[in-house]
Amino acid sequence: MENNKKALVLLNMGGARRKDELKLFLTNMFNDKNIIAAPKLIRKMIAFFITTSRLNSAWKNYEEIGGFSPLNPLTEKLVDKVNENIKEYKTYQVMRYTPPFAKDVIEDMKKDGIEEVVLLPLYPQFSTTTTKSSLEDFKAYAKDSFKIKTKGTFYKNEAFNKCIIEEIKEKTNSQAGEFNLIFSAHGLPQKIVDKGDPYEKQMNKHVKILSKMLEEEGQNFKSINLAYQSKVGPMKWLDPSLDDMLENFKDENVIIYPIAFTVDNSETDFELDIEYREIAEEIGVKEFRVCKCVNDSDMFIEAIKDMIKFK
Repeated sequence: MENNKKALVLLNMGGARRKDELKLFLTNMFNDKNIIAAPKLIRKMIAFFITTSRLNSAWKNYEEIGGFSPLNPLTEKLVDKVNENIKEYKTYQVMRYTPPFAKDVIEDMKKDGIEEVVLLPLYPQFSTTTTKSSLEDFKAYAKDSFKIKTKGTFYKNEAFNKCIIEEIKEKTNSQAGEFNLIFSAHGLPQKIVDKGDPYEKQMNKHVKILSKMLEEEGQNFKSINLAYQSKVGPMKWLDPSLDDMLENFKDENVIIYPIAFTVDNSETDFELDIEYREIAEEIGVKEFRVCKCVNDSDMFIEAIKDMIKFK
């Protein structure tokens, strides 16, 4: 490992470990030009307003899941396992809105003598708000320090999709026919999609791929659906919303898979498993199950091996 000149860098959004880090997360996110397309000064004012108005209520949500995002410990485990299993590279993590930040990790990589870098954004589908933002951030700080290759979307990767299918099968416990499956994706404002962001198209394609794989495995759900979570503010977001989708399943069983994420975070552990569970109970959904992300599973490590092959 000491003589390894190649690095694999796993890119993700980040997650808060305490309240001041949640403030940092929100501040950095709403200052991101890929999130809010406004002049820098306007963006800074918007970020300040949103952060100060939402911090306390957002922190209460974190307190319900133990006071920190599960994304951090899970990503550390993932990095350790990738380092153990993929010896060709030294693996690092870089987060967009909370430490470890690109600028600091890049300095560590220089000290480690890294010459070649493979960037793997941990977002299955491409969006300007996630993949593009994380890649731009890393490359801006790296400048010409390394020879960089980028792996883009991996929603078509069979090894990755097998991880998802296995988790769904485990959660249904051979009773797929009694459940309605909802793939829940993080929402996006409609205007971002209208400007050409491919996220929605890729999400639809991903659901088709997974639906076909489930059918081939004999997993015949009552229905398979796509819905979007996490809408904030008055503007139009992608629909159907998860709230509206759940209205269709009074007195029925529902299983949720968080299709936009690879590592569990506050949006899976709080939003899906607590907030939307309460909504489902109010609607009268009979049974509500939430799948885990691929996280640091052995199958996902094998999928990463497959993803970073350069044909």
